[in-house]
Amino acid sequence: MDAAARAMMLFVLAGMASFIIIHVYDNTHLTMDRYLLVQHQLPETKALDALFYRLNSMSDSPSTLMQANSPSRVYHLRSYGGADPTGKTDSTKALVEAICDALEGPTNGYLMEGILNLGGAQINLDGGIYIISRPLQFSVAGRGNLVIQGGTIKSSDNFPNDGYLIDLSPSTNNSSLEYNYEFVTLRDLVLDSNFRGGGIRVVNSLRISIDNCYITHFTTNGITVQGGHETYIRNSFLGQHITASRDTGKRNFSGTAIILMGNDNAVSDVVIFSAKIGIMISGEANTLSGVHCYNKATGYGSTGIYLRVPSGLTQTRIVNSYLDYTGIVVEDPVQLHISSSFFLGDAYILLKSVKGVANGVNIVDNMFSGSNKGIDNIQLDQENGAFTKIDQVVIDRNNVKGMNVKATVARRSEHGNGSSWQVDLNSVLLFPNLIKQLHYTFIPNGNYFPKHALRNVSNNQVLIESNVPVEATIYITADQGCSFSNC
Repeated sequence: MDAAARAMMLFVLAGMASFIIIHVYDNTHLTMDRYLLVQHQLPETKALDALFYRLNSMSDSPSTLMQANSPSRVYHLRSYGGADPTGKTDSTKALVEAICDALEGPTNGYLMEGILNLGGAQINLDGGIYIISRPLQFSVAGRGNLVIQGGTIKSSDNFPNDGYLIDLSPSTNNSSLEYNYEFVTLRDLVLDSNFRGGGIRVVNSLRISIDNCYITHFTTNGITVQGGHETYIRNSFLGQHITASRDTGKRNFSGTAIILMGNDNAVSDVVIFSAKIGIMISGEANTLSGVHCYNKATGYGSTGIYLRVPSGLTQTRIVNSYLDYTGIVVEDPVQLHISSSFFLGDAYILLKSVKGVANGVNIVDNMFSGSNKGIDNIQLDQENGAFTKIDQVVIDRNNVKGMNVKATVARRSEHGNGSSWQVDLNSVLLFPNLIKQLHYTFIPNGNYFPKHALRNVSNNQVLIESNVPVEATIYITADQGCSFSNC
């Protein structure tokens, strides 16, 4: 076909395309049929194929046509110069440009005061692997409703040792906003710190989601949350070394998987498979649920979950979790709840006295499994001073196998024949020389009605005497944590 004939054919087909668009709203299927017909008739004309493909893609609805020229809020990283999805060359510039474009993109009103609503803008990595040489830090504060998703980001060999791959903090600290960012979601990401620095840092932000992320090879922290409220970390995996339990280098694991230095955060359905400390909490009112810590065995100097809240209000709930050869340490617990969790491999809970306070503590309905080495399931660290302010502490209804059970409630029965019954409860009671409430029942055999009385309670030992020798059974319930005012 010569050039003149081809030009004439294009003119005719353009007219037909106009006819198709005019009728597309009445019969979308007609449009597709005509496109397929022309494509079949002219397989060699690629330009025409592209023309009809574009026409067909615009034929969904009138609103599609009207929005065709509206600015997009989806930023595909592959469309930026210098982006290398193969992970062979540095893609820092492209990622920074994509983030800046998203932060400076179209907005629609506000979330919190001063937080511009980006309308659900998405930075899509499209399944690529990208190497970066410096932290991805947000250029401005006061933005919200943004998603970064779908790929791998890895530190280069010259990435700073104290940096984070994704750093939700403004590059300048001259913001007067109450919060830096709101409703930013990081999801479906692999973050490989390459043994240089950490994974994610969230600073003074609100309602941040970290969802379905795999964070590895960090040397400092996998995730750090500083200030702010309501960062939710869920369905994620964190480990300094990629391993599954047995690892000959476990003794050398370092770093912390998650640090929560803020209030009202939640960690749920998260696995921490290698680090020196699984989760460190220094803020109030945080919740952990469905957390599996096998980061490094306690015998190697590790801790699964460490609670160190200097404010004096722990206010932490740990439920339905799995502490696997690594336990929980809590300093001066005030309003602490641990329940429905499983402790394997001699893992235990340690209450550490700093100011001698234990108030409003519930450790109930947990399971402990050990190796018959005589290890207590609940332990005290009183090297800095004894616990002296103990109130409303309930450690009870925990079952153990291969460990010693310790509790604040002890129940014992004793049968004897005489006028004195002394019962030692130290094998069960957690705190030394402390019984706040004691109930006993005296049941003599036969038709005796002797007088009896509680004669002494000291050093977690109970002495009951009767006025005449008699064969009898006594039942005792001793409580260490009950307040005098509400028992």
